[in-house]
Amino acid sequence: MLMVPQNLTIHAAAPVILLSPAPSSIPLTVLFCSTATPPGHLRKHLPNKRRKWPDPRRQSPSSDPLNLKSLTSRVVKLTRRRQLAQIFEEIEIAKKQNGKLNVIVMNAVMHACVHCRDIESALRVFDEMSKPEGCGVDDVTYATLLKGLGDARRINEAFQLLEFVEQGTAVGNPQLSAVLISGLLNALTESGDLLRANGLLARYGHAIQEGGNPSILIFNLLMKGYITSGNPQGALGVHGDILRHGLNPDRLSYNTLIFACIKNENLDMAMQFFEQMKEKAQKNDQCDVSPDLVTYTTLLQGFGRAKDIFSVEKILTEMKSCSKMRIDRVAYTAIIDALLNCGSTKGALCVFGELIKKAKVNPVLRPKPHLFLSMMRAFADRGDYDMVSRFRKRMWFDSAGTITSPMQAESDHLLMEAALNQGQVELALKKLKKVMRKWREISWTSRGGMVALRLEAITGFKTSMLSPRVLPQVSLKDTIEQIMLPFDKASPLQATLQLKQVVMRLFKDSAVPIVDEQGGCVGILHREDCNMLDAPIGTLMRSPPPFVTSSTSVGSVIDLMLEKRYKMVVIVKYGDFNGTSSSSSLRAVGVFTFEEMYKLTETSSEVVTDEQFCLSESNTNI
Repeated sequence: MLMVPQNLTIHAAAPVILLSPAPSSIPLTVLFCSTATPPGHLRKHLPNKRRKWPDPRRQSPSSDPLNLKSLTSRVVKLTRRRQLAQIFEEIEIAKKQNGKLNVIVMNAVMHACVHCRDIESALRVFDEMSKPEGCGVDDVTYATLLKGLGDARRINEAFQLLEFVEQGTAVGNPQLSAVLISGLLNALTESGDLLRANGLLARYGHAIQEGGNPSILIFNLLMKGYITSGNPQGALGVHGDILRHGLNPDRLSYNTLIFACIKNENLDMAMQFFEQMKEKAQKNDQCDVSPDLVTYTTLLQGFGRAKDIFSVEKILTEMKSCSKMRIDRVAYTAIIDALLNCGSTKGALCVFGELIKKAKVNPVLRPKPHLFLSMMRAFADRGDYDMVSRFRKRMWFDSAGTITSPMQAESDHLLMEAALNQGQVELALKKLKKVMRKWREISWTSRGGMVALRLEAITGFKTSMLSPRVLPQVSLKDTIEQIMLPFDKASPLQATLQLKQVVMRLFKDSAVPIVDEQGGCVGILHREDCNMLDAPIGTLMRSPPPFVTSSTSVGSVIDLMLEKRYKMVVIVKYGDFNGTSSSSSLRAVGVFTFEEMYKLTETSSEVVTDEQFCLSESNTNI
């Protein structure tokens, strides 16, 4: 969608917190100096919960910005929690109490919208700020909006906005500067879009030059872009460009280069950059390039993956010897992960104990739950049931952050794995029964699923608790064409029919293929999606339908259906069925449903008890 100064609009959905419907579009004329009549005001939000703000009778509506510092801090705090609706609610209360808010507060609101990935709300806030009765806009406002457009991949609108700024027609008369360009450039490099990033630099790079030369910021962002796009070798090539322009790499440059070396598995070059940082740091005029926690943790990550315990211990000793360096929770986590990757469980346990001891004095250092799980995985591999049980118990008391349901499930699975690796099969079976009662499913791709399969092999199918099903009639290597249901026998429905005309069909079949006027399969109608009797089924179907070629193996199709929880897969064949049309190169020749797959299976146990449990709910509840 393009941004133009006149006659065109950006359509944006109204925020859910509005009391009444907002205008269906935001005229972009408000972005630019124009004689056109400005658009109407945004609808105001009705707060559900009132907060106490300074009494407007005791201060002027145009109060001193110092009185709004607490409001700005509140917006920043809510932004970190991604509570955008709460921000709008409290901003509306503040407007009623204080009158017009200043540009600092509204810039914070704009940043909250961008941080929460709500570009439509950001555009609405910009519209409100740029009105004659609004607080106005400045360079920070434009920089934030440009970054938001870049994050939302609305690149054309961002470039067009820069054109208006360059032409001097943007409202507020902002000037091209590094603040404006760097925000959009950062969004492009974070997404790995180097083509547009280089295009942005080619056209507006002069705005962020220092003394006629490109800024080191440009090269740092480009290196990040190469790494994000999966080309760390390209980031190393940028180092030569930095030197050719006579620039001195800063700490961020070196950290990015070291990270690129780690990604490229070139640890020798990473150490070369590390030594350069230390050599330059010895000079008084270049103390800002001394290694920091990011440098050390990046190196630990690389050597940990390489399982180089000697280098890991050397870096750890050097990091702890730096008196000015305070190791934070992230650094401790990197140290422990590196030691675990190298197989040094004892070393990791010592560092973990040091972390817990310091966390009692400084709660900020309390480890996250995933670090407890990392320790539990290591001891589960060793078959140390007691240690896994201790870490699982202490995770609830000593960790910081939310222990999610997947984390709780994994901790239960690790207890089961530790018991089995220790040789306590009965205890492992007991833990498996508890997992069955508590979680009702285990993903067969998880560690818990593999442990369950090992227990299945040990105990035998006759005493199985997992109720596995086998395919005695079909070979998994056969093509799906041999067992599929021909497409015409699946009785597809026309997309133009209304649901009330075919509603009885959905009582019989849980999924029905839908075809267009030419007979091509355009979607699948599911029973649970049928909620409007007068609607054409073409508007209720799921499109495009999942399909596989007729030469695909039965095993691959079954894996796909179980993984994606498909009720029906369309079987297609390559070929020009209509003579010349390229669009007809794929044509549906059959379908394969979950019901048909289930008919082909047989249970491996003759006795089915209440304790039997499916390895994954996707097997029976797709």
